[in-house]
Amino acid sequence: MGLKVCPLAQVGSPPPPELQFAPQMPENPVNGLTVTMHAPKLQALCVAGSESDRVQTQWRTLDIDGARVAGDASHVHLADLLVAMALFGVVSAAVFTMLEQGLRVYTLGASRAESQQSGRIALERLAGEIRTAGLGPRPSTFAAISVAEPTHIVLQRDLDGDGVIAGNGETITWRLTEKTLRRDAGAGAQPIIDGVRSLAFAYLDASGEPVRAPDEIRTVVVTLVTEAVWDLADRSVVTTFATRVRLRNR
Repeated sequence: MGLKVCPLAQVGSPPPPELQFAPQMPENPVNGLTVTMHAPKLQALCVAGSESDRVQTQWRTLDIDGARVAGDASHVHLADLLVAMALFGVVSAAVFTMLEQGLRVYTLGASRAESQQSGRIALERLAGEIRTAGLGPRPSTFAAISVAEPTHIVLQRDLDGDGVIAGNGETITWRLTEKTLRRDAGAGAQPIIDGVRSLAFAYLDASGEPVRAPDEIRTVVVTLVTEAVWDLADRSVVTTFATRVRLRNR
């Protein structure tokens, strides 16, 4: 079976009138003959039979990637595109809002947890130093607490046993500066924790009654109130720590 020139598209002949709008494709050699295709969607195949010539015309549609598809590809209208963009915008806004809220809640929770943890550590350290205040040889020649104020306390202890409070670490000062709890043991006031809303000391004598004289103090009640450092939205959420410490060396 050989390939013959179809009467529909003779070699070198102009395209039919119904196809004059289509651009002419380049010529392609097929079995020594040159067949001109006048439209990308039209393919004319001339098949020679034993008795008569048969012309088979095949219509095909190319997809965006050039692949053959079963039927014509559906067109995307402007209304469909606008609806899709609107739905995408609504879903994206909801997702980003949920993500932002989740990150905010996580940040606030982490900040509050860190504040509570730091408050426990600071209170435990302060209570331990109050408990050992007045440490030294007996009979003692110095006061365990030299300064007893509602927000300021100065502790003394004789670490080297020479009876003189002059060495490094023998005088310890705890005070609240703005929202930072500071400790000074001879090397300057060092910050311990931030985000402290209030610090209060109460001083009791041996019978549990409030007292002002430093020599009569036997028990110190400490109240520490902390807040999350990065919690700018809700400043009402605070953590309160309270403990009662007995001086062991008095």
